[in-house]
Amino acid sequence: MWIIAGYITVDEDERDRYVQAHRDLVVRARKAPGCLDVAITADPVDPRRVDNFELWDSWDSVEAWRPQAHAPETGVTVNDVDVTAYEVAGTRPPF
Repeated sequence: MWIIAGYITVDEDERDRYVQAHRDLVVRARKAPGCLDVAITADPVDPRRVDNFELWDSWDSVEAWRPQAHAPETGVTVNDVDVTAYEVAGTRPPF
């Protein structure tokens, strides 16, 4: 299992437009084979930050999705990117 998580920053007046532009990508990704969850969301604290979270059953599923992801051309300048892929060794309920 793989988690791809982190954030990007954009100008705060462009953040909501950036998130909305990715709506179709999120809908399609959630239907992709091996995708367990995807979210591209506005951060509730930092008005410039867009949070990214992906959960996949395998790296093969990630690689199969990427060529068909077709990220939208938003015209929004991305200022910073801090996104990392994590291979999950195990899972358990958090509570």
